[in-house]
Amino acid sequence: MAIASAETPTGKMPVLIAVCLSALVLPLSFSGGAVATPAIGGDLGGGPTALNWITNAFMLTFGSSLMAAGALADQFGRKRLFMTGIAAFALLSLALSLAPSILVLDSLRAGQGFAAAAALAGGTAALAQDFEGPARTRAFSLLGTTFGVGLAFGPLLAGVLISAFGWRSIFLSGTIIGVLSLFLTARRMRESRDPDAIGLDHAGALAFTSMLGLFTYGVIEAPEIGWNHLIVVASLLGAAAMLVAFILVEIRSERPMLDLSLFRYPRFVGVQVLPVATCYCYVVLLVLLPLRFIGVARLGEIDAGLLLVALSAPLLVVPLAASYLVRWLSAGVLSGVGLLAAASGLFWLGRVDPASSGIDVILPMLVIGIGTGLPWGLMDGLSVSVVPKERAGMATGIFSTTRVAGEGVALAIVNAALAALAKSRMAAVIPQHEWDVSQAAQRLALGDIRGASAILPNLTESDIHESYAVAFQHLSIVLIVITVVSALVILLLLSRRSAQTEDTNEESFPDREPARRSEV
Repeated sequence: MAIASAETPTGKMPVLIAVCLSALVLPLSFSGGAVATPAIGGDLGGGPTALNWITNAFMLTFGSSLMAAGALADQFGRKRLFMTGIAAFALLSLALSLAPSILVLDSLRAGQGFAAAAALAGGTAALAQDFEGPARTRAFSLLGTTFGVGLAFGPLLAGVLISAFGWRSIFLSGTIIGVLSLFLTARRMRESRDPDAIGLDHAGALAFTSMLGLFTYGVIEAPEIGWNHLIVVASLLGAAAMLVAFILVEIRSERPMLDLSLFRYPRFVGVQVLPVATCYCYVVLLVLLPLRFIGVARLGEIDAGLLLVALSAPLLVVPLAASYLVRWLSAGVLSGVGLLAAASGLFWLGRVDPASSGIDVILPMLVIGIGTGLPWGLMDGLSVSVVPKERAGMATGIFSTTRVAGEGVALAIVNAALAALAKSRMAAVIPQHEWDVSQAAQRLALGDIRGASAILPNLTESDIHESYAVAFQHLSIVLIVITVVSALVILLLLSRRSAQTEDTNEESFPDREPARRSEV
């Protein structure tokens, strides 16, 4: 039984609002950082690698620590971890608004990712304990909608703040929202924990975090120093070794951070593929497109934010429609069809001139957003029955880690791929020293046409623009292939309809003991 205090239904509403506020500030921090990257680079300087770490440092620590945060929430209390995380997030956001250099900013962003993981894991696990049955479904639906609002309007809000007050105001807004969330939860959120929790799997957490860190570092550094450089090779080999170590640790652990035996079940595997698919057809665009609109299409931050509404606004409406459509079609079929639609939008977007704006880019982004919205609205619900209710911290940690760690890895891979494609194209146009071409390609991947032109003065701006267009088109093909393959896997594993209860999924996990109800 989970240890908890009594709580009235009315008293739960401020808690829900507080957790939703924390869920709102996370996508704002993610997408806002991407929109602010050109302005931060102009103010604090820094090379392409340092600027990439603005987003990747946050995503790396966020994704790598979610499972550990879930275990800590079960052991020490969901409220305690949530309030600690949101307080640290607010303080780090304040420090970010005062950052004097790009190195300090990147370091603070890494710390902010750890704080965000604690807040998300503690908050979602607390909601799972506070709400039962249909009320829990509605609570998590609202939580998902809040994420959608943050993603839809985060770039626009970031653009408005940058234009009016400068890039530092983006991080200051995180402090304000964090303080408000703390005020709502200080007395209203009840404490709960798993009495059977045996503590953090230190070896597993260390191996998992090291694996993601080494892999991300190697992929980000590769475009600048080369894939065959000793540092890159050592980082990638180290990541592979940490992956093997993580698997061995989890297999031998009495109560592992990640129960690898769950991967024996096809439906569980299918659920984990869903967030990976949406990473490549949607999430990476939230970083790539602001840089493209501001740097290549020469739009202002507000105009770039307005355009991105077309990509994310469908996620406010389509998930609701998906929740009704599951009455007639399985979640797997809807998700697979949605991903195929998103792939068609990627194909369309890849053939649009990067300097274009308006309806030329709005229509393909709408198709991508609508297609992504179908699995986006269903995958949280599909993941509910992974573990018994009293292991809520681990349950949210597994799925959220797959989602967020997948996003961080996808961003690193896609940025490196775009730089490599741009380098290949520019090297074919003009014979130049490899180091200069690599530096120019990294600038180009960030949408910095002028920076690339300054490094390669023998190339006209038109040549560099064309190099970006070709590189982005080829990258879109890679994203399409990943999305289509994911859709086919999901159709294979999740297309069969199955009856599910709120707390167990007996068909998918027939050998699992029924979940115990928490005592309120």
